[in-house]
Amino acid sequence: MNTATHPAPRALRPFGDYLRQWRQHRRLSQLDLAQDAEISTRHLSFVETGRSIPSREMVLRLAERLDVPLRERNALLVAAGYAPMYRERPLDDPALAAARQAVELILKSHEPYPALAVDRHWNLVAANSMLPHLLAGADPSLLQGQVNVLRLSLHPQGLAPKIVNLAQWRNHLFERLRQQIHATGDATLGALLEELRGYPVPDGADDLHMVGEHLGVVMPFRFRTSHGVLSFISTTTIFGTPVDVTLQELAMETFFPADAATGEVLRTLSQG
Repeated sequence: MNTATHPAPRALRPFGDYLRQWRQHRRLSQLDLAQDAEISTRHLSFVETGRSIPSREMVLRLAERLDVPLRERNALLVAAGYAPMYRERPLDDPALAAARQAVELILKSHEPYPALAVDRHWNLVAANSMLPHLLAGADPSLLQGQVNVLRLSLHPQGLAPKIVNLAQWRNHLFERLRQQIHATGDATLGALLEELRGYPVPDGADDLHMVGEHLGVVMPFRFRTSHGVLSFISTTTIFGTPVDVTLQELAMETFFPADAATGEVLRTLSQG
């Protein structure tokens, strides 16, 4: 049976309200958006106030100019009286078999280095066999059910006590979250950021200014283990041209050794 579905429509609000919210979120005036969308300011004003009903093509054009995520484009379409356009399927849906295989291939081929995939709220979706080596010692309650990677990383009963440059890493993650919130307007991410900000920093965490960026280029992740301190740099991979909500919101985090000693430890662990 085909389980592909569109995201469930939200409680209806006027299209103009949604549009105005996104325009203001992007810090654009009506004139700015009208010029970008190649329509008159008067027409845009009529759309926002409900005096004019936009065509489906106009809804998609405005959403494109505002760089609205696919999930929110569906909400805009529904609010304007049209069917949602972008499907949302679980990653194990047969229709996403090729994408799922690509994710599994990336994660597996990255071994002996850690790699994981997360959804839009940083919940763990998949990981390779190296990730458990980094999770040893975390409180089991943080590993039950839906595992939130950021909560697990920064919680005082999670991985935080093992992160050598914790203050620096926290600020790096907070900035990434702020950028994601700006891009998506996601209230759940906003609540997550406030929760994480409330976590105490364990005694002995390095001062933010004491550890510089690795080679002045990327942010290091320095992790204390029974094998010594491991140093990583990380990259993020996303699908470049998704037309499915799930795929647009999926990100793969891959960690690389920042020094030869870390690489050697990871290769040894992978053979254990």
